[in-house]
Amino acid sequence: MGGKQGPRPNSLSFDASSGLKDHMLVKGFKNDYAKFSAYGKGAYAGKRHAWWPRRHVRSVVFIFALLGFFFLLDSFMYSYFDPTFLKNGPTPAYAPKDLNAENEENERGPVMYSRLVQLASFSLAKIDQEQNLTEFWKETHPEASTWKPCADRNQKRDAKNTTGFILVSANGGLNQQRVAVCNAVAVASLLNATLVIPRFLYSNVWKDPSQFSDIYQEETFMNMLKDDVDIVKELPPHLRSTDFEAIGSLVTDADVSKEATPDEYVRNISPILSRNGVVHFLGFGNRLGFESVPSHLQKLRCKCNFHALKFVPKIQKLAALLVKRITKYEASRSLLDRQLLGSFIPAEHVEAANPSKYLALHLRFEVDMVAYSMCDFGGGEGERTQLQAYREEHFPLLLERLKKAKQPSPEELRKMGRCPLTPEEATLVLASLGFDRGTYIYLAGSQIYGGESRMLPLVSLYPNLVTKEDLLSPTELEPFSNFSSQLAALDFIACGVSDVFAITDSGSQLSSLVSGFRTYYGGGDAPTLRPSKKRLAAILQENSTISWPSFEKRVRKMIKEGQRVRLRRPGRSIYRQPRCRDCMCSDGSVVDQ
Repeated sequence: MGGKQGPRPNSLSFDASSGLKDHMLVKGFKNDYAKFSAYGKGAYAGKRHAWWPRRHVRSVVFIFALLGFFFLLDSFMYSYFDPTFLKNGPTPAYAPKDLNAENEENERGPVMYSRLVQLASFSLAKIDQEQNLTEFWKETHPEASTWKPCADRNQKRDAKNTTGFILVSANGGLNQQRVAVCNAVAVASLLNATLVIPRFLYSNVWKDPSQFSDIYQEETFMNMLKDDVDIVKELPPHLRSTDFEAIGSLVTDADVSKEATPDEYVRNISPILSRNGVVHFLGFGNRLGFESVPSHLQKLRCKCNFHALKFVPKIQKLAALLVKRITKYEASRSLLDRQLLGSFIPAEHVEAANPSKYLALHLRFEVDMVAYSMCDFGGGEGERTQLQAYREEHFPLLLERLKKAKQPSPEELRKMGRCPLTPEEATLVLASLGFDRGTYIYLAGSQIYGGESRMLPLVSLYPNLVTKEDLLSPTELEPFSNFSSQLAALDFIACGVSDVFAITDSGSQLSSLVSGFRTYYGGGDAPTLRPSKKRLAAILQENSTISWPSFEKRVRKMIKEGQRVRLRRPGRSIYRQPRCRDCMCSDGSVVDQ
């Protein structure tokens, strides 16, 4: 690994589960050694009464020891794929809940690529022996460092009387709400309106009553944007009791096109503001596109996302504690640290006694995503029945739509790159990139579909895998326990400041926003690993015949090409791909288009 490995944090609950394998291996060696030693002593003690020479006795002992070793090695390799292996350890944070647990007691967890996982295990053993350092701890394209943050530069604003007030009620989770806030700032500026601090809608999915001030610093938000748009905390008294729907000022997502152009807002929303003096956007999801948007509005969106939205001290403080426990650093290491952790990581750099790098992994394999994908994940008829029942309960519209059109087969969906990567596939990618067994991995989120059995390949090959529930005590997490968005903010920060960020689904809001943050503030030293699901599926189709060196070569090429330094492409999110003239500044280095 890059950097020395310190001892694992004392609070990690993975010690008894993922570390169980190492304990069993050592115990096995000790037991066998005792047997071999006893046999050897007996043979040696009786040599004066036997006609065998001493060298024969030694040969027999050596042969039995060798056979015992291979028997033990075989048992050890089998344990990688035996779901009973972790049964005696404590339940890890990703343990299955509800329907995830139904088949685990009596079924072996599905392993789709057992041959490749075995090859990966042998490869990691060789890496450990040779102490090779993977190149993927660093950016593979150094020209990434030529792009610098500059969206916070003040723009000249024409002084005009505001046309009215814009109130936004944003839905979704932490990341969807963040995008909605930035888009609301841009729309308010476009319409020369005063923005009221956005409200967050309560969701039956997220079950989080948090409001803006529970997650973000209100004063910082208002001060950072004061030269660009007028922002107030509340509507004026005469508008607070207004029935927005009755006066025609209630605008829902159904009233605004998805990724609408600025012209649509000017044409349809400006008249409402002029007439009523207020507009309430209810929902306000992805309602502002990325094309045909003036440069000053694009820059304003970047300024909001990367500069104005700072997490409250309560979140920063706990996130700083989390990061310190895995890295052993007591001071800031980068601009990313200072932006996301604020004053809770001192600016002066103090080298830790045993610093450690870590990789953050956002593994998108939740039951809703798995069920919605319509893919097959090797769990047999039981899994297919289970996922169909989940669709009938949660996605009835999807099933109705599927009745009207021919659905691609699970095999076709996988070839098209439309299937979520499993923990097993993520394991193979990391191993092929040369991350050794000692790599610390921070797992963002915890509700992995399939629980222990699905996680077994990853935990077996990478035992230093932790979540926030492992690094922080129940007492420390208790103030956040009923606030999913605030918990998600901890994951956002831990992923943002990690040495390497690995994602399995580039369409995820968390993955998009975090990778964009790392591009903006990373200074060319914050690599993100983005597997192409389509290309990886093509490689894995050869799982029964492909050699490990060939697998490594093809996966590494895929990742390197995904890290190429490109300008933001048309239609792509400026939050995910800020590398453009409207958001960042460059010294003029050539980049891919």
